Amino acid sequence: MKITVIGAGYVGLVTAVCLADIGNTVICVEKSSATLDELNRGMSPIYEPSLQEMLQKNVDEERLIFTHIMEEGIKFSDILFVCVGTPESKVGKADMSQVEEVSRQIAENMDSYKLIIEKSTVPVNTHKLIKRTIKRYARKNLEFDIASNPEFLREGFAVHDFMNPDRIIVGVESKRAENQFRELYKPFTDIGINLIITKNAAAEIIKYASNSFLAIKISYINMLADLCERINVDINMVADGIGADKRIGRDFLNAGVGYGGSCLPKDIKAFINIAESYGVDFSLLKETEKINKNRINQFLEKIEDNLWSIKDKKIAVWGLSFKPDTDDIRETPSLDIIKRLVDAQAYLMLYDPKATDNFKKLVPENNQIKYLKDKYEALIDADALLIITEWKEFKEANLDRVKELMNIPLIIDGRNIFDPEVIKNKEFDYYSIGRDPVKSDNEEYFEYIIKKEDSNIENI
Repeated sequence: MKITVIGAGYVGLVTAVCLADIGNTVICVEKSSATLDELNRGMSPIYEPSLQEMLQKNVDEERLIFTHIMEEGIKFSDILFVCVGTPESKVGKADMSQVEEVSRQIAENMDSYKLIIEKSTVPVNTHKLIKRTIKRYARKNLEFDIASNPEFLREGFAVHDFMNPDRIIVGVESKRAENQFRELYKPFTDIGINLIITKNAAAEIIKYASNSFLAIKISYINMLADLCERINVDINMVADGIGADKRIGRDFLNAGVGYGGSCLPKDIKAFINIAESYGVDFSLLKETEKINKNRINQFLEKIEDNLWSIKDKKIAVWGLSFKPDTDDIRETPSLDIIKRLVDAQAYLMLYDPKATDNFKKLVPENNQIKYLKDKYEALIDADALLIITEWKEFKEANLDRVKELMNIPLIIDGRNIFDPEVIKNKEFDYYSIGRDPVKSDNEEYFEYIIKKEDSNIENI
C-alpha cells in the first residue's frame, strides 16, 4: 500500500519506518530542514533501539521517502497518518494548533478520497473538529473519512511495540475506512494480533485512559514504597506479590523517583482538563500527579539526610534520560533533581549513555556541572552516587571499581537497581526506594562528613 505520514517526530518516524518495513511504500512529510537532511541520509535524529538500522534499510531500498512538501505527501496516497505534536499548553490542555494546521493543508491539497488518521494523542471528539476544518477549507467537494488509530509505543521499545502490538485500536465512521484498516494491518492480524474496531471518540479516550492507568500504577507503588520504608518491608516483595495476580500484572510496579517522559505527565494533565470540561471529577488523577511530583522532594531529602549538607559536595549522577534506552529528556526527573542540587551549591558529575547532548541544551556545563563520557570517570572523588535512570550498563557496573573511585562509598539509588545483599557485602552505604537502607558503619565516612562540615563553618 501507499501511505503518507505527516510529521517525523517520535511517533511519526517510528510509524513511517515500521510501515515501510512490512512492505508498504511510505512518504513522510517533515518541515524541519535540519531533521529532513538527516532523514534523507538515513540517519535517525532520535535514539531508539533498532530504529536507525531499519530506517537506513528502508531508505536504501526506496520504500521510505522524506519530503518537506505537504502537497506532495497529501497527493501521494489515500491514507494519511497525522503524527504532529500535541504539546501541553500553559493551562494544561493539549495544544492542537499543529493538528489544525495540517487539517487545513489536507483540505487545500486533497484531490481524491482520503482516509485521514489521527495518530497523535488528541482530546476526545478531535475527529469532529478535523472534519469541520476540512469541510470549511476544502477546494473540492471530495469524500473523506476521519479515523483514530492511537499509538501505544514505549520509548526504548517503540520499534518492538509497533511490530509486536498487544492490540491495535482503530476508531472509524464508515465501512470503507474499516476495510482499509483491515488491509493495512493484515500482516498483524494474520499472526493473531487483535484488531479492535471502535468509534472515533472511544479510540481517542482509550489512549488517554491507558496512559492514565499506567501512571496510577506507578504512583500507587510509590505510595506503597513510602509505607514499606517505615515498616521495614521490601517494596519489591510487595510488588512481586501484587503483580503475580494476572488481573494486575507486574509491569509498571517498580518504585522509584517517579514517571516522566513525553506522554504520561502531559496526558494526565490533558485528561483531567478534558474531564473537567465535561463536569466530571478526576480527583484520582490529581492525586496521582501529586504523588509523582513529591517523589523528587523525597529523593532530595534522602540525599540531604545522608550528606548532612549538600553544599560543596561532589556528587556523581548516573542517568539523565527519563527512562533507559532513549535519549528523551522531556519531563525527566533528573532535570529537577540536578537544578535543585545546583541551587544547593553541589558540584555535579553527570553521565548518561545517550541523553547527554540533549541534556546539555537545557543545562549547559559550568563551574558546578561537568559532563563525562564514562560512568566510572564521573565517580572520581565523589561524595555520593545518585542513580536516576536504570540503564543496563549501570546494573552491570563493577562495584569494586565504583567503591575504589569514590571518595565516600555512598549510593542513593532512585531506581532500586542493586541487590541490597550484594551491596552490603561490598560495604557501601546504600539507600534505595521502599527498602531498608544498607549501612556499612564506616567510621571514616562519618569522620569525613564532620571534617567537611567543620571546614564549611570556618569558611563562612
